[in-house]
Order: sequence, then C-alpha cells, then structure tokens
Amino acid sequence: MIYGRSFVPKDFVIPPGLKTDRLKLRMLTIKDVEKDYSAVMNSRKHIYGVFGPDDDWPNDELTFEQDLIDLGWHQKEFQKRNSFTYAVVNLDSTDYLGCVYLYPSGKEDFDMEVYLWVTKEEFENGLDEHLFETVKNWIKKDWPFKKVAYPGRDISWEDWQKLE
Repeated sequence: MIYGRSFVPKDFVIPPGLKTDRLKLRMLTIKDVEKDYSAVMNSRKHIYGVFGPDDDWPNDELTFEQDLIDLGWHQKEFQKRNSFTYAVVNLDSTDYLGCVYLYPSGKEDFDMEVYLWVTKEEFENGLDEHLFETVKNWIKKDWPFKKVAYPGRDISWEDWQKLE
C-alpha cells in the first residue's frame, strides 16, 4: 500500500457513506474508539489476518490508546484523501458492526485495495457476505477505480503475495 498521497482525482467527491437494508457505512472517526475497540477485541481471533497472513493486527496486546491512535490516523488520511476507512454500523447507528478500508494499491496491476471485516457475531449472522457484495457494487458504481483488489477474497493471499 502506498500512503501519503491523494489517490482520487481532485474533483472527485468522496462518498460520505452508504446505506442498505441491513447496515450503514460512514467515515470512521476517533469518536468511534470505544465501540471500535470493543468490537475489535471481542472479535480479534475472528478478524485476525484481515490484512494478510503475515499481519498481526489485531494482537492481544492492542490497547485502547493504540486503537485511538489508529482511528485518528484513519480519520486524518480520509480528510487528506489518502485512504478511506468507513465504520460499519446498524441502521440506527447504535451498534458497531465492522470496518471497510479503501487503500491505494502498492501492486502494479491494481489501483485500490479493499479490506473489510465484521464482528464474529455479525459474521455468523451472514453480514460479511452482504457487506462484501454491497462494497463491490458500491466501488463499481460510485468510485473512480477500475482495477480493484480484494486480497484474501477475490484473490488468494498466496497469489496476492506473488504480485509486484
């Protein structure tokens, strides 16, 4: 992943979020830290490796303060148009269900990398599949990228790691 530069055209209007009959996506902010930290830590074994088999997030030592720093970084990157992280919440925004990350790709063949997770409970309720299909359609419809990678989903981690 390449960070520190805008990877969308200057005139592109960033989608503020998305709503389906089961969930809403909205910009992740530091105000989400309590619910994010709880969701991450309660589902850490389930979501471990969401960024790849060699990534150790979220590990057992993740602290509330480290999560706050992560969320602040995601919020700032969103504001700078360098990457975009969305909180996944229920329709009345009371329950925090997961996250969607849109990152510039460090692989030649792709413009963007998309990662997502839902809590273990929501995964068991079938929300992961709904979220994945929803995000794929949203990216096709509302984002300016044609070469989008979903590592660990549409492309295996093994094949992903072989790409330059």
